Amino acid sequence: MLEIIIVRHGETAFNAAETFRGRADVPLNDTGLKQAALLGEYLAAEKIYVVYSSPLQRAVRTADAIAAPHRLKVKLAENLNDIDCGEWEGLTLAEVKEKYGDIYQDWVDTPEQVRLPGGEGLEDVKNRAWPFVKDAVTRARDGKIVMVSHRAVNKVLICALLGLDNSFFWNFKLDTASICRFTFDGNRTVLSSLNDTSFLKPLNLGEKKDF
Repeated sequence: MLEIIIVRHGETAFNAAETFRGRADVPLNDTGLKQAALLGEYLAAEKIYVVYSSPLQRAVRTADAIAAPHRLKVKLAENLNDIDCGEWEGLTLAEVKEKYGDIYQDWVDTPEQVRLPGGEGLEDVKNRAWPFVKDAVTRARDGKIVMVSHRAVNKVLICALLGLDNSFFWNFKLDTASICRFTFDGNRTVLSSLNDTSFLKPLNLGEKKDF
């Protein structure tokens, strides 16, 4: 039995300020570093044999914390890079709502139909990330594989693993440093855990926004 563990990177200053990240290579903030450390401790005793990561440092640092107890080297995958936010990159949520009001509302209402101005749409993300995941699963053996990526990418992958289209993008939340687990028996992929942040309780972060 194979387990696929989908991880969102830890918090950055952009997350905390509700700023669109995209390909901006922002580092983990102090909270994010603590989240990554707790995440690594939480998964230390599990049978993980490969850790893939987006090449952006916020994901790599999170992946390193997971890989270190297993003496693994993180495998970077451009396919897991964050969605290209185009003109929204570096803008706060408030600024995007002000400057791109109609497009932002479409992003909320029908995300599967929107291409971010100058950037990618969710189908673009799926077209590069989903084949990579399918190939990694095909080559995997029994045990656990970890993929560390970003909110938009992980949501798209979770929809794909469940056989859902991208219109379900907003139907679940993914907090920073959260874990989602799927089991795969060679035929069917089954969701066993969604947005698990139980191991972050020592940080007393309270309810986090899905941003």
